[in-house]
Amino acid sequence: MAFSSKTEYGLVALIELAAIYSSGAVLQVAEIASRQSIPDRYLEQMLTSLRRGGILRSIRGPKGGYQLVKPPADVLVSEVVSCLEGDAASRDAAERSTPEFQVLHGLAGQLERARLDLLEGTTLQQLLERRDALLQAQAMYFI
Repeated sequence: MAFSSKTEYGLVALIELAAIYSSGAVLQVAEIASRQSIPDRYLEQMLTSLRRGGILRSIRGPKGGYQLVKPPADVLVSEVVSCLEGDAASRDAAERSTPEFQVLHGLAGQLERARLDLLEGTTLQQLLERRDALLQAQAMYFI
């Protein structure tokens, strides 16, 4: 199960913000959008949702922007996914109650539980470290 575009873009923006968290700096939507080739207005909607969800804070003014509310190690990917996608809606199993559909619904439930376990066990800090490892490997390749 892949991430929706909305969640993928939101996580990419959060990785950018996680990278500057310790400096106390902020990033503006246009800056992130330009670096990551994400439409500004679409990214603004995601960051607004993340602000409302308590993951980001916004700072107004010409030198304003967004920053994480808490350290990247304290932000679970499951929180971000829940904030951007909402809770997974279950299908009405009553309309298709044959044993075959019941087996498939059981499998879908197992898949959702495994996905949630993985997301709850992954922090923004871990994603940042994976990104940094990739950047370092790319830099070493070009030297």
